Amino acid sequence: WDAGTLELKSEKTNAHSGVITSVAFSPDGSKIVSGSTDKTIKVWDAGTLELKSEKTNAHSGVITSVAFSPDGSKIVSGSTDKTIKVWDA
Repeated sequence: WDAGTLELKSEKTNAHSGVITSVAFSPDGSKIVSGSTDKTIKVWDAGTLELKSEKTNAHSGVITSVAFSPDGSKIVSGSTDKTIKVWDA
C-alpha cells in the first residue's frame, strides 16, 4: 500500500503454504522478509515480489516474528519453539 493513498502497489498470493505471521522491509527498502506457520522464512524482492531465498524448517515451531538488522545484513526470527535465531540476509 502507498502510505499516503493506501493504493495497493503489489500483491503475492500463496506466498507461503501456511498463515503468514510476520513481514518486514529491509532498511534500504529493497527486500521483504516473511515468516509463517509453515516454519519457513522467505526473502522477497520488494519491487517485484520475486522470491530471492528461503529457509525451510527454519524452526521446529511456528515462526511468529521476523526482522532485519539495522544494517540489513542479518535477519532475526522468533518462534513458538522458544528460540531466537539469527540468519545471514
